Amino acid sequence: MSTSTETARTEKAGTRLTLPIAALAFVIALAVQFIGQAKIDLGIGAIIIFPMVWGLILGLLVSIQKFKPLGLDLQRVAAALVGVAVLLLVARLAFNIGPSLPSLIKAGPALLLQEVGHLLGTVVLALPLAVLLRMGKATVGATFSLDREPSFAMVSEKYGPDSDQNRGVLAMYVFGTLFGAIFITLLTSLVANWKIFDPLALAMGAGVGSGSMMAASAASIIAAYPADQEAILGMAAVSNLITTILGVYVGIYIALPLADKFYKVLTRNKEPQKAAAGVAPQARSEAEVAQDEVQADENRRFREEVAKSSAAMKLPLWLSLSVLTVLGVGTAAVAAKGLSLSILAGYAIMLALVLVSLLLAKITRKVSAIVFITTIGAYISSPWFFGAGVLNEAVKTVDFLSIATVMLTLAGLSLGKDIPLLRNIGWKIIPVGLVAITASFLLSTVIAEFALGLWH
Repeated sequence: MSTSTETARTEKAGTRLTLPIAALAFVIALAVQFIGQAKIDLGIGAIIIFPMVWGLILGLLVSIQKFKPLGLDLQRVAAALVGVAVLLLVARLAFNIGPSLPSLIKAGPALLLQEVGHLLGTVVLALPLAVLLRMGKATVGATFSLDREPSFAMVSEKYGPDSDQNRGVLAMYVFGTLFGAIFITLLTSLVANWKIFDPLALAMGAGVGSGSMMAASAASIIAAYPADQEAILGMAAVSNLITTILGVYVGIYIALPLADKFYKVLTRNKEPQKAAAGVAPQARSEAEVAQDEVQADENRRFREEVAKSSAAMKLPLWLSLSVLTVLGVGTAAVAAKGLSLSILAGYAIMLALVLVSLLLAKITRKVSAIVFITTIGAYISSPWFFGAGVLNEAVKTVDFLSIATVMLTLAGLSLGKDIPLLRNIGWKIIPVGLVAITASFLLSTVIAEFALGLWH
């Protein structure tokens, strides 16, 4: 079957299934938006759970329930909508970057140094734990970075798609998708309420994970520092963009080689030591060869499950944007306690920004749409653009968290297909993933605090 025929088939199937999954997401998103946020006092600090986290949890519960199972294709449609929802979220965040440009320029060195905290958190702390738990060579792939899709390419190119290292990347990816946003919300909420870090340093730390983790983390910081909302969102967005761009180069040239060497030091490779001592390594036994073959078969089955569960569902762009606009306007209206023309105008501006950026990305073929959205959005919302005042006034009526609620609700509805993969991976990735996220956020925040010169 040709690629064009397959694309047309998946688009047709996706179009047919979009309305039911959109209706389900609409009901959940509006319900959790009405419920609002919950504050839990733990004594050592308070944790705030936001509507977007309720949406993620409720979506996940609907996705995995057995009473009326949510079909795999429906979950794929939800995942496809998440990919486009990220663009709208970035568009909204871009309008916080422009007004915050003076603060961002001042924090330039701190933003660059945050990647050091990311590196230390994963390689220096999470990797030894994975070795202690005997995760094997999968340790390298699971702990060299929190970065997402680019990690697959880096590890697959160096070790091969059948490698244990690549299985480690898959493990961390599934773990982060399932639990990352929920955990980072709780962690950031607790740390932000200690009131010992500057909110801008916390915002920089929020940017080291995926887009959904960044949104969830930024929301917790805003709850603790509501007066600094604009600066926090702008800083977190730029931090996430820098991590995404720098993460590729740091991963290829520093993090992955460093993780590999550190793993070998901690596991103390016996065979090289014997060879150095003049002792010839023994021939591998039939049992060892058979074990390797079994492991290779497991890796192949694991990748087949991943390919089956994460196979992309193609949706027409007009349909995705139309559905997300309806969902977004609805949740924004609930957040604002009423629908207004300003909300509609705000969404129209964000849609125009997304469409222009997608067109430019298609023309250039080398620069992603997210980079164009961030750059253009930051400029037209900055003091240097003549129409910034009017644009900002409209876009700011669209509640940032309402877009995140839509995105994470759809993400929750898409996650049921990944549960079998997590069971296949095993429990060891859970403590390793929690340590990696916690250490990366805290170390990035501490380094940013010192770099900003605001430590008290």
